[in-house]
Amino acid sequence: MRAREGDLIKTKSGVVFDVKGTIHPPDKIVAFPRFIPSVQGTRKGSDTLYGKVYSLDDRFKYLTENHPDFIVFDPVFGETLCEVPLNQIIQHYQPTEKLTALRGAEKLSVLEAKALNLAEELKHKADIPWSNIGISGSIMGGLTTPTSDIDPIVYGTENSNCAYLALQELQNTARSSFKAYTTTELQNLYDFRSKDTQMSFDDFSAVESPKAFQGMYQGTDYFIRFIKEQNETPQQYGDIYYQNSGYSKIHSIITDAQDALYTPCTYKLGSVQILEGPFLSPIEEVVSFRGRFCMQAKAGERIEAQGKIERVTNKKNGNEHYRLILGNKPQDYMILWR
Repeated sequence: MRAREGDLIKTKSGVVFDVKGTIHPPDKIVAFPRFIPSVQGTRKGSDTLYGKVYSLDDRFKYLTENHPDFIVFDPVFGETLCEVPLNQIIQHYQPTEKLTALRGAEKLSVLEAKALNLAEELKHKADIPWSNIGISGSIMGGLTTPTSDIDPIVYGTENSNCAYLALQELQNTARSSFKAYTTTELQNLYDFRSKDTQMSFDDFSAVESPKAFQGMYQGTDYFIRFIKEQNETPQQYGDIYYQNSGYSKIHSIITDAQDALYTPCTYKLGSVQILEGPFLSPIEEVVSFRGRFCMQAKAGERIEAQGKIERVTNKKNGNEHYRLILGNKPQDYMILWR
């Protein structure tokens, strides 16, 4: 199974997991529970009601109580993860397949029709192939509510760059259906995200306002992720090892943000100043597997960041450096520093 970020998988127990990243151990998929069977659930599946699990802590709590065998310490990634054995998976949801199904459907819900319209507008404006765009999230899983948002995905670096430029233009076009968040809508987003990503509203607004991959489409929230194709990320499981090396706060200058658009996102660093935590060197990059940290800063901007430090060891050539990871704790952040 070639699962990647944005896909969903369903297990024999009926739990729907969202896939994290593009690198997985043999016979397992790194994924976390997203939709869980629940008699109090508000999402109606084909055979049961589902609830949605949001925070990482709640996901691990659910796993501890229901699937402790899925919780493993992975020696390659150097941390405790949820890894779902392939023999437990009964369904693999893929965004491109979902969009194909929407395009061929005779009847769509209001939300599905909006998602299809969004994809059509973006596809034609950016001039990208249908095969490189999909619809993920609750729409793909068939587990929507009246307040569900739209979660498109664009695949490939060239397609992603074209799509992002198109989104910037669309948000700045008066009669476009794509709208940037208003201050009130940004406040609502802040209230939701601050539960597991803590920063001031001023700092939040400064980094979130310019992001064109999120906003409102015909009155519904959308959030678009950009994923590199698998041939653009040749790294295999075990090529590189990661080791937890502490927790730090740093000041730095972004020297390269060409991979800031993708999930996972990467920012190359220069002139790193360690404010708190172990004095390790060189800390060469900030990385996050969470889409909310994409396009957080541009090349040349100064940032303050706080997160876990990992030692990165390339097993092929023996090279080592350190990186700062965002998104494992609510205290993790990256903001512009002036």
